[in-house]
Amino acid sequence: MVSERLFHRRALWSLRLICLLALLVEGRAFAADTAPGPGPTMRFVIVRSNAPGCEPICPEWISAEGSIEAGTPALFKRMLKTLGGRDLPIVVDSPGGNVEAALALGRLIRKNVLDIAIGKTVFSGCHPDAEGCQDRNKNGAHYLGDVVDYGAMCNSACPLMFAGGVRRVVGEWAFLGVHQITTTYIRTKLQYRTTYRIVAGKKKVLNTKIVSRKDAGSYKTYEMSKAVEKRLAAYLDEMGIDQGVLETMKSTPASEIHQIALDDMLRMKLVTSMDAADLLTAAGLCRSDRLAANCLEIPGKKPDGLTTAAKPAPLPAEPEGVQRDEGMRFVVVRGGNPLCNPDCPEWISAEGAITPQTLQKLRQLLATLGDRQLPVVISSKGGDLLGALAAGRLVREKKLDVAVGRTDFVGCDPGEWNCLAKEGAYAGLSIDAGVECDSACALMLAGGVRRLVGPRARLSLYPMGQKQAVKAYLEEMAIDPALFAAIERRSVERQLEPDMMLKVGLTTSPQSVDALTGATICDTVPKPQNCRIRSSANAEADAPAKL
Repeated sequence: MVSERLFHRRALWSLRLICLLALLVEGRAFAADTAPGPGPTMRFVIVRSNAPGCEPICPEWISAEGSIEAGTPALFKRMLKTLGGRDLPIVVDSPGGNVEAALALGRLIRKNVLDIAIGKTVFSGCHPDAEGCQDRNKNGAHYLGDVVDYGAMCNSACPLMFAGGVRRVVGEWAFLGVHQITTTYIRTKLQYRTTYRIVAGKKKVLNTKIVSRKDAGSYKTYEMSKAVEKRLAAYLDEMGIDQGVLETMKSTPASEIHQIALDDMLRMKLVTSMDAADLLTAAGLCRSDRLAANCLEIPGKKPDGLTTAAKPAPLPAEPEGVQRDEGMRFVVVRGGNPLCNPDCPEWISAEGAITPQTLQKLRQLLATLGDRQLPVVISSKGGDLLGALAAGRLVREKKLDVAVGRTDFVGCDPGEWNCLAKEGAYAGLSIDAGVECDSACALMLAGGVRRLVGPRARLSLYPMGQKQAVKAYLEEMAIDPALFAAIERRSVERQLEPDMMLKVGLTTSPQSVDALTGATICDTVPKPQNCRIRSSANAEADAPAKL
C-alpha cells in the first residue's frame, strides 16, 4: 500500500498540463506615405562624373534613389563599408517612406560626416537597374553619369534623412516637401501553447510557444502623437534644424505635400546654402590646384570606361584675365554716354566664366534691384553647364532680356578697390564687336525673353554632356529641337549662323546690344523699363565739363 501511494503521489507531482491561449496583439509602424505609392526600394551606387575633360581625375558621389524602407539603413551601411573611409556626397531622389528608417539614415550620414544634395543621377551607358549592370561596383568599376536637380524630389520622410547631411543643398528646380506622418496600427492574432505543471497546488509555467499567427486587420491615424512629435523634435535639435520643419509637417494633411520654399529652408537651417547639387558633383571640383575629397584619379581612364594611354581632353578655355576661382561677375551699369544724361539706360553686366556659384551671384544681385527689370549684357567663353542652365532659368523667371556684348567701364573698373558705384551703378559703355558667348553661355542666353546677338558678336556651341538635361532645357525655353540636333552633329565648337539662330528661336532678333543699352533709347515712346532719371545734382556732376 505504501508503495502504491508513493507511486500515485509521484505521478501526480509529475503531471504536465497543456493550455492554448489566444491573444490579440496590436503593433505600430510609422510611415510617411506618399501617393500614388512609394515606388522601388532605395538603392545605393557609386557614380563617377562623365563630364567632358574631367578624366583622369573626376568627382564621384553616392546615388540614393527610391523609397525608404525598414531595411534601407542596412543597405546604406553595406555601401559605406565599400568606400574604405572615402567621404562621398549623397545625391538623393526619393518620394519618402519609413520614418524610423529615415531617422536612422540621417544619423548614419551625420556620423560619417557626409554632405547631401537633392538631385537625379542621369546614368551614361550602364544603368544600375539594367540586366547585367548590378555588379559593376563589385568588380571595381563605376557607374558613369551626371547630376540634374530638375524634377528631383525629397518628400515625406526623405527630408528627415536629408537633415543628416553636413552640407545640405537643394537646387532651385528640385522639390522638397513634407506632410503629416501616417501611423499604421497592425493587429495580429497570436495563439500560444503554454506547458506547465502543478507543484504544491500551484501552476509553474515550463515554456510558452507561439503556434499560430493570423492577420487581424489594421488601421491608420493621420495625426502625430505626442510621443512621435517629441522624438522628431529631439532629432531635429540633434541635427541643428529649426523646429519650423516639424510645425510645417504637422500643419500639412497627410494627403498633401507642402513644398518648402528655398528661402524658408535657409531660414529653418534645413539647407546650408542656396546652391544646387553641382556644388558637390561638378567637374570643376577636381582641378589640380584644389581637389575636393570626392575626387578620384584613375590614370588612363576615359569617360566610356575604357583605358587608353592618350592624355585627357583639356578643359574648355576660360576668358583671358578672368580668375578661375571668381567666375562670372555681375554688376549694375549705367550708360556713360553724355548724350543720355540725366535719363540713361541701365543694365546688368555679366562677364566671366560660368561656375556653380553663378546662379547664387545673379540671385543676390537681382535681390538688390527689387522689382526693376534690367537687361543682361553677357560675355563669356562658357563654363559649368548646370550653372548655365540654372542661371538661364532664373533669367526667364525674372523675365529679363539678354544681349551678347561687353561693358567698357568709364573712369574705373568695379574690380578696383577704390572704384565706387554711384547710386547703385557703375558708369560704362556697351559694345558687341568681337564679343564671344560660347558653349554654356549660349544656353544661359536662351533664358532671355528677348535674345539679341548682333552681326559683330559671336555665338557658338559644341556637343556637351548632360544631353537629357540640355534637351529638356531647350524645350522648356521653346527653342526648336533642330538646335539640339545641330549641336549633336558637330564634333567641334563652331559659330552659329544668324539665320539659323533666328530659325530655331535661339535669338529673337539680329539687333546689337545697343537696342537695349544705346544712349538714345530713353527718348523713345514707350520708354524702356531700364531707363532711370538721376537727381539733378548728380546729373550735373556727371555731365561733361563746359568750356
